[in-house]
Amino acid sequence: MSKTPIAVLGAGFIADIHLESYRRFVPEAEVVAVYTRQPRKAEAFAQKHHVPRWFSDLDAAITQSGCAVVDVCLPNFLHHRAVTAAARAGKHVIVEKPLALNLAEADEMIAACRAARRQLFYAEELCFAPKYERVRQLVNEGAVGKIFQMRQCEKHSGPHSDWFYDVNQSGGGALMDMGCHGIAWFRWMLGGRPKAVSVQAQMQTGLLHRGRTRAEENSLVIVEFEGGALGVAENSWAKPGGMDDRVEVYGTGGVVYADLFLGNSALTFSEAGYGYAMEKAGSTKGWSFTVFEEAFNQGYPQELRHFIECVRTDQPPVVTGEDGRAVLEILMAAYQAARTGQKVTLPFPTKAARPVDLWLGEPTA
Repeated sequence: MSKTPIAVLGAGFIADIHLESYRRFVPEAEVVAVYTRQPRKAEAFAQKHHVPRWFSDLDAAITQSGCAVVDVCLPNFLHHRAVTAAARAGKHVIVEKPLALNLAEADEMIAACRAARRQLFYAEELCFAPKYERVRQLVNEGAVGKIFQMRQCEKHSGPHSDWFYDVNQSGGGALMDMGCHGIAWFRWMLGGRPKAVSVQAQMQTGLLHRGRTRAEENSLVIVEFEGGALGVAENSWAKPGGMDDRVEVYGTGGVVYADLFLGNSALTFSEAGYGYAMEKAGSTKGWSFTVFEEAFNQGYPQELRHFIECVRTDQPPVVTGEDGRAVLEILMAAYQAARTGQKVTLPFPTKAARPVDLWLGEPTA
């Protein structure tokens, strides 16, 4: 079978990661074109990654590149336009987080891909990160009993590109940027599509980027899921000292701590024991260091290879546009909860144009 042709839309940090992932880890795919709005930047980006064609017109990149899959690595406010255009052109779509700026856009994107009978993959890499997948395997093996609380923490001193700080382009701050990861991961750990029943949140701004953004720089969100499990997402653009990305899982029979970037194991305590023991470890009961598979830590190659295989075999991906919409709805409820100081129940229908408007008290569209 010939390689699946890909058009990558975007030329920023995440597009770099996707291009590198395709080149090194997804031999079934071939990036045939890249797009960005500035012609010189598009050409330079194509040359950097040895891509044969480049475009500065979005529609042309989709319709004239010969691609079968469109990989959307654009700023948040362009996701809706790119995904619906790709669907109209009969292309399968990968879209980076967050899915869209609002629920109306999300619904239109999902409907467009469904009407075209094209796959829509919500690219949540934490559902594929090897170390975090080892944690999920432990849970599925019963190593920690029934989950009653999870924590996902992602913090650094601020994004790499200016558009993140402009709420008109981003739709929100640290929560919109990184909290979507934690919320998606909570749902993944609980079986993929659990119902969220309520959200509480607190947000802060004016900490490290005063005058640069109206969005939240620091956020704490608590999501309650059906069955009683809690997910605590901590996100910050105001933490000095580099990237911090870690998870904790608390169950009735054990606990797991895993740091995405530090070390090659997850610190686990299990009353019952689990699976196989690490070399020279006599038992998996009590505290142990659970080794994860040697692979690209963050899960980008794994998620892209998964979706290309789905396209080639006509199978649905494990993370879909509907999952992205569910994450977005929880995000919207969190911004509302941060403004009111009250728990917000779900479902949470809203016509807000951007999640951050619910926190800032801006009028809805």
